[in-house]
Formats: sequence, C-alpha cells, structure tokens
Amino acid sequence: MIVRVRSCCVAAGCTWITLLPAAVLAAAMDDIRDIRGPKALSGAWGASAVLAAVTVAVLCAVYVIWRGHRRPERRPSLSERTLQRLEGTRPLMRPDTARAFGIAASELIRDYIEQRFDVAATRRTTEEFLHVLLQSSNEALARHRGLLGQFLQQCDLVKFAGGSLAAADMESLLQSARCFVLSAGEVPAA
Repeated sequence: MIVRVRSCCVAAGCTWITLLPAAVLAAAMDDIRDIRGPKALSGAWGASAVLAAVTVAVLCAVYVIWRGHRRPERRPSLSERTLQRLEGTRPLMRPDTARAFGIAASELIRDYIEQRFDVAATRRTTEEFLHVLLQSSNEALARHRGLLGQFLQQCDLVKFAGGSLAAADMESLLQSARCFVLSAGEVPAA
C-alpha cells in the first residue's frame, strides 16, 4: 500500500506529492514517542544509593569541620629557637670541653644578633663588632653592649687563649647568654 503525502515548498511556491510506503511511515510514527516518567528502582538498590550518598555527605562535612577547627602549628620565634639551641650546649659544659662550649655559645649569640638586629656579627672579631655597635644607630642592641661585651670577651678568652672555665663559670656564661636573648627578644607583631 502506498500513502500519498503532500508537502508545500513555501519559498518556491510549489507543491510536491511524495509517495511513501506505509511501512516506512508507520515506523517513522512509532519512532517518535512521548516523554515517559522516571523508572522506579528496586527497593534494596535505591536504599543503598541513598545510604551511600548520605555517608559521603556526612564524611565531607566532618572533614570540612575538622580542617576548619584544626589549629595551625605555631612556629617558635627566633628567641625561642636560640634559647633551645643554648640549652643544647649543656652537654659541653665540662672542663674538658670548655673550648667547644665557648665556641658554640658565641656562635649561637652571634647568629641571633645577625638575625634579630640585621647586624653582621659572625665575620667580625669581638672588638670590631663592639666598635661598630658603638657607632650603630640600633638603640635596641646598643642597650645591651655591656652584657654582650662581657659575654663575647669571656667566650674569646676560652676560644683563643686556651682559658679554662669551671662548671660554675660556664653556667654563668650560659645564663648571661640567656639573659641577653630574653631581654633583646623580638618586638611583638602589630
């Protein structure tokens, strides 16, 4: 059976008559279907999907809360690090290692001065450093000149003159270094 379909060509103003087999027309009409609603899942499968989605959402929320409330680790200040390093020199506080103690303590304080006050201290002799300190406009460091001078000269005596220190003298030297670091501590951030 042949079905006639009439089409109009509007732009050209002509009419065509097309002959199509009925089976082709029926197949074309069957291919165009209306939208259907959602298909229901079986009860067990749907419950599992909902449970998995809720579990993922809860885990994400717990992670976000944990990250938000976790305290960032506080990095120790320069003074705190220097005091810790000074305490690390205690094993050298014996008469047979007095020279090593004097070198270590002197280097720690000179490193601290360089980092804290931005003054070159490690490449200068004690006299050169104290002379520059007198001419410096750094008032915070100049206030400690006397304490710093005694400390560095006592360290130089042990390092270069081969002087010996008793345990009490080394403890006094360590305490003067601690006192300097504590009194010259960092300016609090604004």
